Amino acid sequence: MIRMKSTGLRAAACAAIAASILGCAEKKEKPREERVPVTVATAEQRDIPVQVKAIGSVQPISTVAVRALVAGQLQRVWFREGEDVHKGQRLFTIDPRPYQAALAQAEANLSRDEAQARNADAEAKRYAELVKKDYVTREEYDKFVSGAEAARAIVAADRAAVQNAQLQLAYCEIRSPMDGRTGSVQVQMGNLVKANDTTPLVTINQITPVYVTFAVPESQLGDVRARGLGNVPVSAAPQQGGAPVQGGKLTFVDNAVDPTTGTITLKATFANEGRALWPGEFVNVAMTLSNRANAIVVPLQAVQNGQKGQYVYVVTDGDSVQMRPVTVVQQLETQAVIGRGVNPGDTVVTDGQIRLTPKSKVDVKKSL
Repeated sequence: MIRMKSTGLRAAACAAIAASILGCAEKKEKPREERVPVTVATAEQRDIPVQVKAIGSVQPISTVAVRALVAGQLQRVWFREGEDVHKGQRLFTIDPRPYQAALAQAEANLSRDEAQARNADAEAKRYAELVKKDYVTREEYDKFVSGAEAARAIVAADRAAVQNAQLQLAYCEIRSPMDGRTGSVQVQMGNLVKANDTTPLVTINQITPVYVTFAVPESQLGDVRARGLGNVPVSAAPQQGGAPVQGGKLTFVDNAVDPTTGTITLKATFANEGRALWPGEFVNVAMTLSNRANAIVVPLQAVQNGQKGQYVYVVTDGDSVQMRPVTVVQQLETQAVIGRGVNPGDTVVTDGQIRLTPKSKVDVKKSL
């Protein structure tokens, strides 16, 4: 009897130990829930400008290639290349001595022929009295009248020659035709220059204000024309950065669409008072056509691309996530405008999406 009781106790103890071991095994086999660290941001609702972006180039409002109108030796350069000049400012001097001599000769010829014309007039007047008294024939009188008229014509020609000589002499002083900035001087002092040479002495660009030329798809032409010139704001900034964004207005729409590219050329005018825009450089252009009111905006990095399209992860219930397909209607520099899929105030994941699944739990590390 005692032996049977001892055997039963031993069996009960073994069963208890087995149950304990089994319980420990079950606890070890149950996986521990892992939380994925993520950063998040809140979807905002605000007015967003509807913009057309393009690459443009800066062009001067006006460009003048300064050339000599008379030939001669370049006597002096009155400016430093690359500096600003003003309208009427003296730029170059060509040796004026040959043209001064030509002017003096023309003035001398004028004085001589004026004296001869006075004498011819006086003779015509004398013969007018004589022909009345029949002291001379009518033919002789007509000859003196014609001589006086010819002398007057010669004087008129001499006056024109004097004016031309004065003009040639004036061309020896070359002055700036506008306000602008000079480029490199192509002909140095002491060299001979030709009249209307193919190589200009210097090129002047007007850079305040400036044009920015760019092209947009022809599908945008209707919106541009509806707004009207001068009512479409345009911003531009150098591609390499280093300068603030400049604001201007659309001032030119080309008269035809380019059939090879399907684009239309536009120009915007910028005051460029700080000279952030430089002729010839490429700039990033944004033309604002309208405003999208109450748009939903999220950071651009929150939008992911999948096999079925774009999506975002939205944090729900504090630590759960939900994958939602979205429609992006516009991209700004660092933000995306969502057409559908996200509501204002939703918390979206901006970093850490690669480790997420719809069943993941998240640990929010930083809120933006």
